[in-house]
Amino acid sequence: MFRHKGKTRNLKHNIGIASLLSFVAGIVNVVGFLAVQKLTTNVTGHFAFMVDAAFSFHFNQALFYFIYIFFFLFGAFFSNFIIEITQKVTDKNIFIIPVLIEAILLTIIALLNFNYIVQHPNLIACCLLFAMGLQNSLVTTISNSVVRTTHLTGLFTDLGIEISQLFFYKTEEQRLKLFSSIKLRLTIITTFFIGGILAGLFFSTNKMKTLLIASLILIIGLIVDYINVKLDETK
Repeated sequence: MFRHKGKTRNLKHNIGIASLLSFVAGIVNVVGFLAVQKLTTNVTGHFAFMVDAAFSFHFNQALFYFIYIFFFLFGAFFSNFIIEITQKVTDKNIFIIPVLIEAILLTIIALLNFNYIVQHPNLIACCLLFAMGLQNSLVTTISNSVVRTTHLTGLFTDLGIEISQLFFYKTEEQRLKLFSSIKLRLTIITTFFIGGILAGLFFSTNKMKTLLIASLILIIGLIVDYINVKLDETK
């Protein structure tokens, strides 16, 4: 799921990582919004808010939106930087450090006092955006840009294009490729929504501790991948 990169990946690997990471992103998306009323899994909206604030002469507010965008960018940069360094040492397990950093960061935020969260919404938003930038960069790198998990705009666009192509692509090979891609898109969208719904249900009673579910899912993903590696080596 994690350990395969680029051309060595198949649909099963991509669906596995897409299910896990889009579920995590769905949780972060809802928890972040309910806790600090900020978008914490993508930066598209922040660009609009930043321009609006700047034209309204609310420069301090515009600066915060710029910082949100920067932290998502920094997360993406940091993730790939770590992967490139790790890759110079070994081709195996290049994903472990970024995933562990994301899991640790989400756990720390989950264990903070909720009053602290409310008093420091910008800090929490930046941390969550960093984690999501890190995650999106990780999955984009190892899937060769096939899988993206933190936002749905591009996914719905690609899904609409591919569904329309079913009416024109007639060969069996073309249709099988389209069906595989559509299946992957639907998996990401579905698990993102499931993660969001679950987060909404748990947030009212557990507040930020809901993020522990996301952290646990990441750790389980690493453990399952490790077990699969050992089983393959045994075979």
